[in-house]
Amino acid sequence: MRGRRVVVVGGGAAGVFAAIACAEAAPASEVTVIEKGATPLAKVRISGGGRCNVTHACFDARELAGAYPRGGRALLGPFGVFQPRDTMAWFEARGVVLKTEPDGRVFPVSDSSATVVDCLVRAAAEAGVTLRTGCAVERASRRAAGGFELNLARGETPVCDRLLLATGGCRTAAAGGLAVTLGHTLEPPVPSLFAFRVEAPWVRELAGVAVEAAEVAVPAAGLRERGPLLLTHEGVSGPAVLRASAWGARALHALGYGFALRVNWLPHLREDEIAAACRLRRRDQPARLVANTPFAPLAARLWEGLVLAAGIERGTRWAELTRAGQQRLVRQLARTELEVTGTSRNKDEFVTCGGVRLAEVGFKTMESRVCPGLFLAGELLDIDGLTGGFNFQAAWTTGWIAGRAMAGTA
Repeated sequence: MRGRRVVVVGGGAAGVFAAIACAEAAPASEVTVIEKGATPLAKVRISGGGRCNVTHACFDARELAGAYPRGGRALLGPFGVFQPRDTMAWFEARGVVLKTEPDGRVFPVSDSSATVVDCLVRAAAEAGVTLRTGCAVERASRRAAGGFELNLARGETPVCDRLLLATGGCRTAAAGGLAVTLGHTLEPPVPSLFAFRVEAPWVRELAGVAVEAAEVAVPAAGLRERGPLLLTHEGVSGPAVLRASAWGARALHALGYGFALRVNWLPHLREDEIAAACRLRRRDQPARLVANTPFAPLAARLWEGLVLAAGIERGTRWAELTRAGQQRLVRQLARTELEVTGTSRNKDEFVTCGGVRLAEVGFKTMESRVCPGLFLAGELLDIDGLTGGFNFQAAWTTGWIAGRAMAGTA
């Protein structure tokens, strides 16, 4: 008996993983992945700086769902079916040895994304999946006789019984065009997980300086996050900023990416405690230069930059620091005000919020509620996670569930 003809549009993490899951569960099926790019899994290859942050070692479904600014509630059920522990077991069973870093991020021991890509390509081949690259799907339509017909840029019109759209994040509304033509609604795409562009020269001059625990706030959007912060040649980045950008994606978009950012460099201290520490310096180290005596744990370069930004001259000694100067320094340490003028992001690791409306998808199978036989997975959905392997986990989870459902084993 002929198996189902299954076509997956999109050769990224979710699409390839779904194809493997489907082919392994239903060996008689004919499973084809169609990818418009020259190679499959391109985003997997460049992710995590080329190391590939496979997932995050969080094994409680509710806690895991809390890492998704959009889609967490919808993923609660799916995480009960396939979660990070399952992802890690899947890769390790296929020869990929993994390691968990102190912050919970999971990488291959090889520290090379090629290990993950090669594993997926090999698993697809062993399962009998056909990978077609350099092949764009221009149109998809339902057939009166059932199933779907695709129109390829090459002029071909293949048909299939089950169709999975895993075309990645909707950077523009047009990117979700196939889903729209098949009856779906897109939530408007806006950037998520981006750094903040700051023009202040003193910030850019400190590019490369990191702070282990800072607090950032965007009062206009009601955002406040604490965590590592990194100064860059374009502004500020790091987990604290990326989390703020993810949770505030739509609010920051509404602000036109122009807003005041407040940074507390010493969030473990109250302002009166910082002032008391300044008074101790004046008493115990009066001859030392203010710019040369940083408060722990701030790096010397950052401390000097903050002192100068507070309007205190480089040659000022603690004994010479005026009351007004001390007040400016305390304010600078606890409430640095930076004007954000835009976003800064690695275009290759671009993440958006937005995509196919979640209410239009049944998350037990990832099948469309508006177009039977159509399945959706990965970043095409209005799901996005924080940095740290969460977006890949959503891809593996939704891909696995969709693949098994298309095979008839969900």
